[in-house]
Amino acid sequence: MGNNEQDQKTEVSENVPCTTLEGQLQAVTAERDRLAAEKAELYDQLLRKQAEFDNFRRRSERDRSEFVQFAAMDMVREILPVLDDFGRALKIDTTDQSYARGIELIYQRLYDILKRLGLESIEALGRKFDPNIHQAVDRVETDDVPDQTIVEEYQRGYNFRGKLLRPAMVKVAVKP
Repeated sequence: MGNNEQDQKTEVSENVPCTTLEGQLQAVTAERDRLAAEKAELYDQLLRKQAEFDNFRRRSERDRSEFVQFAAMDMVREILPVLDDFGRALKIDTTDQSYARGIELIYQRLYDILKRLGLESIEALGRKFDPNIHQAVDRVETDDVPDQTIVEEYQRGYNFRGKLLRPAMVKVAVKP
């Protein structure tokens, strides 16, 4: 016999009393119970590790998605002043109609691209003032419209994929 086989025989003979068949049965039953408990513990650990891995994978995917969304949000925030400039350029009267049409086409194309990315304009004029989406920069006392109604929009506000990107800067009517 090899050295390894002899060690195993010695180990088994040390753990299992060889005096009676009943003693051997008890020893084997105890070993079986110990192995079954160890197997159950290892199986439980496996299930926990799988659940942890699944949670990690979902969390990683959500974090990556949020990172991409916020990266796009920052880019759109940087482009908004250009969109505002084109909007102001559209309001200027010019005799060169082809120039005015070109500015209008550029503005519309830029706005359509940003809209496809998730940009939504906030309607403000004539609406009730909401400090969550509007920034009041001016007030006017008047009885012509209800209290806290927006009477003028200085700068358009935008949401991006359901989150406020920039509040609308407005003039609000107040009761005298």
